[in-house]
Amino acid sequence: MLDRVDYLAKIIWDYMLMHEVPQPQDAIFALGSQDLRVATRAGELYLAGYGKYVICAGGIGKDPLYPESEAIAFARVLRAQGIPAEKILLENQSTNTGENILFTKKLLQERGLTFHSFLLVQKPYMERRTFATFQKQWPEATCQVTSPEIAYEEYAEDAVFRERFINLMVGDLQRIKEYPKLGFQIEQDIPDTVWQAWEELIRLGYTKYLLS
Repeated sequence: MLDRVDYLAKIIWDYMLMHEVPQPQDAIFALGSQDLRVATRAGELYLAGYGKYVICAGGIGKDPLYPESEAIAFARVLRAQGIPAEKILLENQSTNTGENILFTKKLLQERGLTFHSFLLVQKPYMERRTFATFQKQWPEATCQVTSPEIAYEEYAEDAVFRERFINLMVGDLQRIKEYPKLGFQIEQDIPDTVWQAWEELIRLGYTKYLLS
């Protein structure tokens, strides 16, 4: 059963990846999550010259792994990589991807900072949803999206974590389909093979994070 689940989940995983080659942007924007590898990737990109600042967004999420906001946890990783504190911008109130973007937009306006382009850094299976949300919520800016360079097989090594992130990924694909109708994201084409994999995972019980 797990072999079939992994086969189906990888179809969705491959669709979620945008496969963009990063180019230097005004700022690197690490969107909140409990996966600190996102912060590590953002730090590596900063150190390689892909942005002048690193924005860390995210408040305290559901079932937090650490007793502080996701933005602060990310900032700790960045400082450990040697990134100066004055080059790290924190937005620590948001609780979802849309708020990550909108609250960061407001933060930059309040600080008088004008950035026109962003390199978004997110978990691999959230690349496409993040891109679609940014394009809808901040259309006057341009963006690319990237993530930690990690294969599905490595990401899914831990059985307990795999169960959770497949449920999350199934929920995210549903949101890619439904959220444009609510004005949260731009529309994107979902290939039949990807949606069929989603439907089979639903039948197999991966329904924890579906929209009610």
